[in-house]
Amino acid sequence: MGPDLFEKYYFQKILLQIGNIRAQLGSNIGRKKEAIVMVEEPLRIREEECKAAAGYYGLCAFSGMLSAGTTHLAITPLDVLKVNMQVNPVKYNSIYSCFTTLLREEGPSAFWRGWAGKFFGYGFQGGCRFGLYDYFKNLYSNVLVDHNRSFVFFVSSASAEMFANLALCPFEAAKVRVQAQPHFAKGLLDGFPKLYASEGFHGFYKGLVPLLGRNLPFSMVMFSTFEHSVDFLYCNVIHSRKEECSKPQQLGVTCLAGYAAGSVGSFISNPADNIVSCLYNKKADSLILAVKRIGFFNLFTRSLPIRILLVGPVVALQWLFYDSIKVLSGLPTSGEVRTEVEIDAAKVEFKFFLDVSFLMPCHLLTF
Repeated sequence: MGPDLFEKYYFQKILLQIGNIRAQLGSNIGRKKEAIVMVEEPLRIREEECKAAAGYYGLCAFSGMLSAGTTHLAITPLDVLKVNMQVNPVKYNSIYSCFTTLLREEGPSAFWRGWAGKFFGYGFQGGCRFGLYDYFKNLYSNVLVDHNRSFVFFVSSASAEMFANLALCPFEAAKVRVQAQPHFAKGLLDGFPKLYASEGFHGFYKGLVPLLGRNLPFSMVMFSTFEHSVDFLYCNVIHSRKEECSKPQQLGVTCLAGYAAGSVGSFISNPADNIVSCLYNKKADSLILAVKRIGFFNLFTRSLPIRILLVGPVVALQWLFYDSIKVLSGLPTSGEVRTEVEIDAAKVEFKFFLDVSFLMPCHLLTF
């Protein structure tokens, strides 16, 4: 038997062995999938019943509204510092100088300016953001079955954030002016009429485009980071299924994943946040002029430390508060975790690759 004929014969034998291994692994996977599906089926049925209940998405919206409104209200003093540093960077060139100057010139009450806009505006935004995200994720998961899960997270959060920003924009317009212009108004009650009288209906939505530019990337990155962080923590740190963990453990995972999501999202959205403050306080008349006035480098760096200090804990508290309400209502915590079927399938594919690599002779692997 010549070398070429021997190589052909040996290669066919290897392919036959690979086919047998694949068939054996496939049957084992099939049996394992059936066993896991039988175990997980009651849980999936319960989740579907929860999502099919009439008040499920209403509860998600209420939880999001309460969690976002209260957490943003609590950090109003930090938000006042952030807005003033963005609008008057020469006068307030650091967190310390901004704090001491405002305290000396306007007193302690200055740090609570705009609290109503924070509570109601971000409350409505949180209700739409969290409630509609859960709705759109369920909708797109059934429609985009063959798509990557990250893509489903992105489009779900983007769809929800569009409605959330339409609800937030009027409150944000009044809040930023109240915080950075002490003589403009005292709050929402006199701020809304003054804003309408001076700029009309357009004044409430003048900053919608940069607001979307800030919140759309933030929301998409935040929700996707949260989902992947939850999956990573359960699969690689805790090494247990979510249902096997206690409620405090689940809420701990929610808190860690929320902090990671907020920190990453704050960096992505910082340029648009500076533009929003510049436009609302009439430091520039258009988006292009605002970018030129701030400077490209300053778009990313101005007020970034305080935003990370501000957004990371706030998002973590929002997720913790949001999931706590869901848990108290008998619902599971947020975040998708890969099923054991998907994890085992990935492991088997890798094992199959290793088996084939060791079976094939080196001189065949060079082709």
